[in-house]
Amino acid sequence: MSEHIYKRHNKSLLLYHIVCPAKYRKKVFTEKVAETLKEVCMGIDERYEIHFVEIGVDEEDVHFLVQSVPMLSPRDIVQTIKSITGKEIFKRHPEVKKLLWGGNFWTSGYYVNTVGRYGNEEAIANYVKSQGRKYQQIYRNQLELFDDHIQ
Repeated sequence: MSEHIYKRHNKSLLLYHIVCPAKYRKKVFTEKVAETLKEVCMGIDERYEIHFVEIGVDEEDVHFLVQSVPMLSPRDIVQTIKSITGKEIFKRHPEVKKLLWGGNFWTSGYYVNTVGRYGNEEAIANYVKSQGRKYQQIYRNQLELFDDHIQ
């Protein structure tokens, strides 16, 4: 179970589930490439405030469960992981670079989701409601995003 990270003026427990597909969804995660990925991630864990709780590979993508600090946005975390691992895998496994023309190991996209240790959205909403004798919800809305490609 993940523990809180204590800094000088804050305490946090931020967990992210990140999925990164290989470029062109090529099946590049052989046993050797997966081992290299793990080694590189352990190096990232030592040098950056990105802790790998779990790493899982499929033939064409990787699932990371990572913990980090509030100063690093999910985008920063993904960018750091993808940049360093991609360069190292290409350096240690030139055969992979031949499969993935164009110089990039990862696709430009990724999936990220927060992981809650203490409850889901409903549990947190109920917790907030129970914090005062006169709790009154003054606003509730669902986020709606617009796709730039749909007009």
